[in-house]
Amino acid sequence: MSRIGNKPITVPDGVDVKIDGQKITVKGPKGTLERVVEDSMHVSLENNVIHVKRDNDEPKNRSLHGLTRTLINNMVQGTVKEFERKLEINGIGYRAQKQGTKLVLTLGYSHPVEVEAPNGITFDVPSPNEIIVKGIDKELVGQTAAIIRTKRPPEVYKGKGIKYAEETIRRKEGKAGKK
Repeated sequence: MSRIGNKPITVPDGVDVKIDGQKITVKGPKGTLERVVEDSMHVSLENNVIHVKRDNDEPKNRSLHGLTRTLINNMVQGTVKEFERKLEINGIGYRAQKQGTKLVLTLGYSHPVEVEAPNGITFDVPSPNEIIVKGIDKELVGQTAAIIRTKRPPEVYKGKGIKYAEETIRRKEGKAGKK
């Protein structure tokens, strides 16, 4: 029995869910999201409550059951309230600027690094060393934040680089600390 897969999803007011075979469309105040679910998953909507059922107990279907329910729940939550991911930039001279929809990063390279915002994603730069990635699609928000982080991942000796706000970097001593 999948504990997560069997949980019902309550659809809040102002959100419209349409199920057309295996295609699910969620329309809310923030936008519209679509997803095609696996053939072995059956999604039903009754009285503003979404239920996800599976065909049988094969290992693949058991793993997809909870995943499908979580993806649909994220779609419903995202159309009501945007998801966001915070990034911090550490290092002397490292900073971020927003230019239109682009994010321009100065990360110690000989050139500035530009990151274009995908459709549905917005960047917010409250301070030069803080970036907030916002959007209604949780998967796309996380992927965009991961792409930004790869431009200069945090290093373990001085802690310089781009890291998630909730991430802790385990520091190393270096050569001088070996004595």
